[in-house]
Amino acid sequence: MPGIDECLLEVMAVPGARGAALVDWSSGLALGTIGDSPVGDHETTAAETAELARAAAEYESFSAIGVPPPGLSGRHSARPAPPELPPGPPDGEPPVEDVIVTTRTGYHVLRFVETSFDSSVFIHLWLDRTAGNLALARIRLRDLAGRLVLG
Repeated sequence: MPGIDECLLEVMAVPGARGAALVDWSSGLALGTIGDSPVGDHETTAAETAELARAAAEYESFSAIGVPPPGLSGRHSARPAPPELPPGPPDGEPPVEDVIVTTRTGYHVLRFVETSFDSSVFIHLWLDRTAGNLALARIRLRDLAGRLVLG
């Protein structure tokens, strides 16, 4: 099971990887960084991506488990009762799997890390758009996030 440094080295093995970081989204601090930063400073990038991660994790629109159907339309005037929503994620499980931002030159993939304690950690991968494969990056980040050992 990889620690932070080993995890980041494995992230950089993803084809097209330009830079990566392990970030605490509650504080905006980088716990580890490797490679390049889109703005030339890993701490600035960590703080900015933490804002995005925090919004995705905390806003109900993104973390809702289920959404009631919009109702019947057209000839039906009665709206069906909303279904029972399943319970939220178990303790330690992030409310969001990942967040992807595309730019003209690259992808930013934020993969939330599940831990045995109440954490707010994600892996940020900056991926070159022409050399990278977004699907492969997501698969590799999911695997790494599942094996990462913190603490």
